[in-house]
Amino acid sequence: MSHLRVLLFALAALAILPLLGPNPAGAADDVPEFSVWLADLRAEALGQGISPAILDAALEGVEPIPRVIELDRSQPEGTLTFQQYMERVVPNSRVKKGRKKLAENAAALDAVYKVYGVQPRFIVALWGIETNFGQYTGGFSVVASLATLAHDGRRSAYFRGELLNALRILEEGHITPDAMMGSWAGAMGQSQFMPSSFVKFAIDFDGDGRRDIWTTKADVFGSASNYLAKSGWRGDQTWGRKVKLPGNFDNSLADLKITKTLAAWQKLGVRRANGNDLPRVAGMGASLVFPGGDGGPAFLVYNNYKTVLKWNRSTYFAMAVGHLADRIAGR
Repeated sequence: MSHLRVLLFALAALAILPLLGPNPAGAADDVPEFSVWLADLRAEALGQGISPAILDAALEGVEPIPRVIELDRSQPEGTLTFQQYMERVVPNSRVKKGRKKLAENAAALDAVYKVYGVQPRFIVALWGIETNFGQYTGGFSVVASLATLAHDGRRSAYFRGELLNALRILEEGHITPDAMMGSWAGAMGQSQFMPSSFVKFAIDFDGDGRRDIWTTKADVFGSASNYLAKSGWRGDQTWGRKVKLPGNFDNSLADLKITKTLAAWQKLGVRRANGNDLPRVAGMGASLVFPGGDGGPAFLVYNNYKTVLKWNRSTYFAMAVGHLADRIAGR
């Protein structure tokens, strides 16, 4: 894997970490030996209905992975500018490949769209950014990675919960332990769901009895669409647009917590990037953002942009999804 792919994959894994909360108190000396910890974890899993057979298959031979701890300790800082990030994550090659994937999977994507109302171009964009259309899904054992992080003590409660969810997924037969591979932080499959997201949102769209986000595209597309739909996606709206601001504009209005109608932004002098009036959509709310900081490009973003932020709390990521979706659609 190239250095760029390693960086982007690590950044994608990093994006889940703000969800985890502050590090719990406790020194390293408080962490029990891994074998003792694993025995306690096994007992808890048994109490939650995980069978001995699954626990044997999933946990036998599991040891802490030093590389996972190393990655957790040395996560890359967000040093890329907005422009650099967009150039790397939404290159012409990915746009071209995205259009090809949209055409190749039109039947499955359209079937999913009829159920969940999420436009196919956005599903393909997420798929492309998360795993390069399923090509890079991670090379770590999910169980071993989560066990490593849960034992580590820094965010043990969160990762212990994720590990128990992973064991539940195995118990239900959606995947085998050997095939349950993902990122160093436990994100799985072509949609890079954490186990808790799998439990909440993964679906068996093809009806074969398994929610397979690793190899079954219908399940990958359906699960991603279900996630967005249940998170507030509006199928009758796009994500946002680049805009032009007047010279005397009050930049303090650039805040996701501030929502105004398009008509109100129009009155404040905000225009489309080409100078034309904003769309006339009665009652449609939008927020103004500067993804690259004050003085950089300005965007009006809608409900769907904020929904993508529930998937990944990165402004850059949400912008990339919107831009890639638009370019795949030739917009």
